[in-house]
Amino acid sequence: DTIKVRLQTMPRPAPGQPPLYTGTFDCAAKTIKNEGFRGLYKGMTAPLTGVAPIFALCFAGYALGKRVQQTGENSKLTYSQIAIAGSFSGLMSTVITAPGERIKCLLQVQQASGGERKYKGMLDTGVQLYKEGGIRSVYKGSCATLLRDVPSNAVYFATYEAFQDLIKQKFPNMQMEVLSAIFSGGMSGIAYWVVG
Repeated sequence: DTIKVRLQTMPRPAPGQPPLYTGTFDCAAKTIKNEGFRGLYKGMTAPLTGVAPIFALCFAGYALGKRVQQTGENSKLTYSQIAIAGSFSGLMSTVITAPGERIKCLLQVQQASGGERKYKGMLDTGVQLYKEGGIRSVYKGSCATLLRDVPSNAVYFATYEAFQDLIKQKFPNMQMEVLSAIFSGGMSGIAYWVVG
């Protein structure tokens, strides 16, 4: 992720000057050379810290989205209704995801710029962002996060349920629910990343 962010935010070279990085491997090699192997993981504390609350909000949003649409206690939702419920999960998890992404990217980019380090770590970055521009500064980029997470989560949950139903239909006597969940989760994860 650090390599991707650095390549995306790399400044344009002056006319006649080579770019800061010539590609993925060059960026990785320079990062390891200048910062050590840990340099590849700059800024990852913020998203890792948020994983449990993000998933809690994600599944709470999904449950809320399902509950709002159900006509009866045991009514089965259509795949489009499941996708809408999945959208709720993306909407709710963005509350934590957006600031985490912003902090991660700022930490990843600052080291590569070669200038003075403005941020000392995850908490320092959050505090400085808040001091500079209030809550709006902390949540800058939220629209982009929503544009990624709302459709991705819609596709994720709809794909998961579709594969679960397909497996039950094709193998009605299958006793391997764990295998079914793993396969469905893998396929829905692929769908998530294709969309997002």
